[in-house]
Amino acid sequence: MAERKLWFVWGGIFVDSNWQDLEPGSEECFGPFHDAATAERIWRDEMRRRVDTAQHRLFVIEVPRPGGESAA
Repeated sequence: MAERKLWFVWGGIFVDSNWQDLEPGSEECFGPFHDAATAERIWRDEMRRRVDTAQHRLFVIEVPRPGGESAA
């Protein structure tokens, strides 16, 4: 059985273009999603809403589902 995964969309407004530190209170997280296509659709929709904020970034993050391969 293939490894089961979850996807999250995470990010916010970063303090500079090193993309390391978020402005306090700006962090956003959407998910979990059970497939990459849904996470990417949410990412695209949310980025369109914030296109005018230069330091705003969101990322799609893929993680193993808790419980590993035996999760149903």
